[in-house]
Amino acid sequence: MPSADPILVTGAAGGIGGVGGKVVRELREHGVPVRALVHHDDDRAAALRAISGVEVVVGDLTRGTDVVAALEGCRRAYFGMSPSADYLEATATVAAAGLESGQLELLVNISQMTVSQMNLTSSTESSQQRLHWLSEHVLNWSGLPVVHIRPTVFMENPLFGMLAVASIRRDNTIRLPFGTARTSPVATRDVAEVVTRLLLDPSPPVGRVYELTGAASRDMTMIAAEFSDALGRTVTYLDVPYDEWVERDLKPLGLTPHVFAHISTMARLHRENRYDRSTNDVTELLGRPPSGFDSLVEATPGLRAGKG
Repeated sequence: MPSADPILVTGAAGGIGGVGGKVVRELREHGVPVRALVHHDDDRAAALRAISGVEVVVGDLTRGTDVVAALEGCRRAYFGMSPSADYLEATATVAAAGLESGQLELLVNISQMTVSQMNLTSSTESSQQRLHWLSEHVLNWSGLPVVHIRPTVFMENPLFGMLAVASIRRDNTIRLPFGTARTSPVATRDVAEVVTRLLLDPSPPVGRVYELTGAASRDMTMIAAEFSDALGRTVTYLDVPYDEWVERDLKPLGLTPHVFAHISTMARLHRENRYDRSTNDVTELLGRPPSGFDSLVEATPGLRAGKG
């Protein structure tokens, strides 16, 4: 790093894989001071405070005073937050605060790979995906030194990290409405490692867009076989009708309306084969292959001890 200034990490206590929290820990392993912005002062914030070299600040990314204070003294920052109807407002606030500071030399922005398939008039995506598409444009228009990363679906997304895991534990099946479509989920630890590499790059590739996927695009029968190998027992894929899956599997999770609409749309887009995509960006950036589903098994307590 060219500077000992702290790096700002937003969404540091966020959910769905917790990329921000993983970035905080990765940066500290490299000895870099971190300012971690969290929305709520809870147990996750306390866990971050317990890490030497991490300054935790509580704030709202849509509140200008909070973002200006969080950015003070930071030359590099990672911007990400959990799915929210306020995502675009938060992005614009961060962009304005970054311009006002006049010090930012790099902003790493996490987006979604579905943005690569979208344009102004496309309408089949979720509101959250639309907000990511617009947010990228706002950051580009701002003129800030931005690098966009566009991960495909996370392995830790509720589709896999909650629903597939739950049905594997219950009866060694993966109940999802994907049909014969293919997908290439990416591990959040790989995404966090990419973010960290970019934040620490002495000559960051400003203006670049990186699309992050797993090692290969494959159907759910093949993914079930990967779980079988990792668990040492047979796991099978059970394709279920989309509407039935929404009622029986997704609704009981009690997600907020915004997140529910996002996840249900992702499932529909999977069934339409919109997630059949694969890139080499993770390998090229990290010098190793992307993680497989064995990493999700390792990170999921008790899954190996499920029904055998």
